[in-house]
Amino acid sequence: MREIIFDTETTGLDNRMDRIIEIGGIELFNHFPTGNTLHIYINPGDQKVHPDALAVHGITDEFLKDKKAFAEIAEEILAFFGDAKWIAHNATFDMGFINAEFARIGLPPILPERVVDTLSMARRKHPMGPNSLDALCRRYGVDNSHRAKHGALLDSELLAEVYIEMIGGRQAALGLGLSGQSGQTARGGMAMEDDGVIAAVLERPRPLAPRLSQAEAQAHEALVAKLGEKGIWSKFGSPPA
Repeated sequence: MREIIFDTETTGLDNRMDRIIEIGGIELFNHFPTGNTLHIYINPGDQKVHPDALAVHGITDEFLKDKKAFAEIAEEILAFFGDAKWIAHNATFDMGFINAEFARIGLPPILPERVVDTLSMARRKHPMGPNSLDALCRRYGVDNSHRAKHGALLDSELLAEVYIEMIGGRQAALGLGLSGQSGQTARGGMAMEDDGVIAAVLERPRPLAPRLSQAEAQAHEALVAKLGEKGIWSKFGSPPA
């Protein structure tokens, strides 16, 4: 299952006139980051960056002058997202801008059923809040100390970590670090579940004692002897007693 964690930065808050100036995205497959990312700055044309927005993300009109317009990069965005879910924090805001940009160039909107809002998820999971991205980073132990200002790719990376924590997606990996009894580290490997999640398969530090009695083991050997050399049981050794 493909999912794209994404974020946008804009010239202001009103998608009827303000424009997207940055978009960043992180690809997840079965809730694990693939390393595939999208990061684009966008020229908003005649729309200037509002001072309040500038204070949040620090992206200036001068910096955006030589960047491509949204119409020039729309297909790149659509190709990156493909048929994946669009996942954002306060997705109503981001999707309002995305669909407004698509409408300006005659492209159909992204339908609500393809969108996941992590802010709504967080409010259901933590109804007492707070549920801002910074607050969720603190709650889940995600390091956001390098987040001096908002940035679409950086915020997507942070949200990807928070999202994985919120859905419990990392629990499959926790078994790899479990310790066995008497201080021995549990050994084992990894197996792929039906849903594609990697799970730990652990061996016991010490095998269990056999529960087969000596008499039962001897009876089994006698039965195998009667089956002859072609009997399938003859390919296996005698059971431990």
